[in-house]
Amino acid sequence: MAGSDVRGPLLALLYGDDAPAVGARIDHLVARRRRPAEGVAPVPGGAVWSSDDVWLITYADQFQRPGEPPLRTLADIVDRHLEWVNGVHVLPFYPWSSDDGFSVEDYRAVDARYGTWDDVEALAEGRRFMADAVINHMSAEGDWFARFRAGEEPYRSYFRTEAADTDTSLVVRPRTHPLLTPVETADGVRHVWTTFSADQVDLDYASPDLFLEILDVLLDYVDRGADVLRLDAIGFLWKDPTRTSIHLPETHAAIQVMRSVLDEATPGTLLISETNVPHVENISYLKDDPPEVHAVYQFPLAPLVAHAVLTGDVETLVAWADSIDDVLAPGQSFLNFLACHDGIGVRPTEGILDDAGRQVLVDACEAAGGRVSYRSVAGGGQSPYELNTTWFDLLSAGAADDDEAIARHVASHAVMLAMPGVAAIYVHSLFGSSNDAAGFARTGANRQLNRERFDDLAALEGRLADPTSRAARVMAGVGELVAARRSSPAFHPIVPAEVTSPAPGVVRITRRPTEGTPPAIWTINLSSSAAAGLAPYEVAIS
Repeated sequence: MAGSDVRGPLLALLYGDDAPAVGARIDHLVARRRRPAEGVAPVPGGAVWSSDDVWLITYADQFQRPGEPPLRTLADIVDRHLEWVNGVHVLPFYPWSSDDGFSVEDYRAVDARYGTWDDVEALAEGRRFMADAVINHMSAEGDWFARFRAGEEPYRSYFRTEAADTDTSLVVRPRTHPLLTPVETADGVRHVWTTFSADQVDLDYASPDLFLEILDVLLDYVDRGADVLRLDAIGFLWKDPTRTSIHLPETHAAIQVMRSVLDEATPGTLLISETNVPHVENISYLKDDPPEVHAVYQFPLAPLVAHAVLTGDVETLVAWADSIDDVLAPGQSFLNFLACHDGIGVRPTEGILDDAGRQVLVDACEAAGGRVSYRSVAGGGQSPYELNTTWFDLLSAGAADDDEAIARHVASHAVMLAMPGVAAIYVHSLFGSSNDAAGFARTGANRQLNRERFDDLAALEGRLADPTSRAARVMAGVGELVAARRSSPAFHPIVPAEVTSPAPGVVRITRRPTEGTPPAIWTINLSSSAAAGLAPYEVAIS
């Protein structure tokens, strides 16, 4: 079925009687931006997965060397120290005003502090490259918003507004600040929708002009070297104060239109949804008729692994992990991770962990010097939303010494690397970083605890050169696991897993690539006691 045929019913849901005109504009955009599909493997869904798929999550300026653009330094570090990384997810590298890049001022530019588009394209050369599509909201300091405030067309329709007295009590919130923010405009005071902060103003996809602009931006990113696009906070895309404004049918339809445009214009481009929500809601983006995203972030994995390590009880992790394969259609996958720039989500455990189980995570986070961020809940009150801490410090809570903390850290990554899906490792988890207390004290931002930059690159490389240092031991341990994963076709991201527990505190993950092929079996002790012939936190690979 042609992309325009797929888009017709979706656009009708979004734009009603205006759908044919919007569809014609999208068809023209696709025709103008289409590129040949040479070299793209004809795999169902257009996805090309591999057991080599181990990606790094990092900031553009994570590694800093005097006199060199940080994007160029990042490429050098990956080439020299992380040869086993075959993909890089660079967090927003566009000009920004807050939230470490997630309040984008200009989608079509590279922040001059990081480098240029040439540096981005050089980093993407020869490896998978994932760019952030921060398309739910945009900076209040950006040019688009300035033009909105001035009443210029088409920008006056680009941002969502509501009357000041609008009842928004049904809207699901990830934050506790007011949803509507007053701003002065040429038309007087208007109240803009601000899901995440007053500096992050939500875009209004009810405007076809805005939607066409965003589609063009996505195609720009692909032309600049991105073969994977991360749809940041995408669940909040469509706004309606009379409904929850999360995971609305219109949001799914808009993503399916994006997918159809990319499939037609830039075949082989992968879409990944980022929705930090309970598991059932998260996997709702894995629709295949018509197709939506190629992969979803596997948000429950991190808190469940942390809970297992901190308690020594793996039953909940095992029961959940053994039940998730059947949601995937051909060409779909999970993106597995344990830590990221946002911390560890608590909400994805709803329906999996009880309140006492979640409290274990909260207590460990606070004991490790971390912070807990909360969200507003219906009827008033607050609920834990995410743990702001490095993964190493969270798992260190209650550890006897650094040796035990390192063993816990490495064992937890064995679970993530052995599970079905693409593996992604946050940069601080590679080095066993501790919380950035100084950064938190300087900014007051909870998430800063897990976002420290390495502005003394010589010191970091000195630690890596010392085999007794925590950074070197963590990287060596994780690197050995990655090498084992990449050595077997059993760890192709779409190969299912059998997850069992042969003894208390022990997880066994069995992967069989084809019937009659010897399985790959990883047995991981996540407890502080010897079990199943394994020492505490030992990993056995067979």
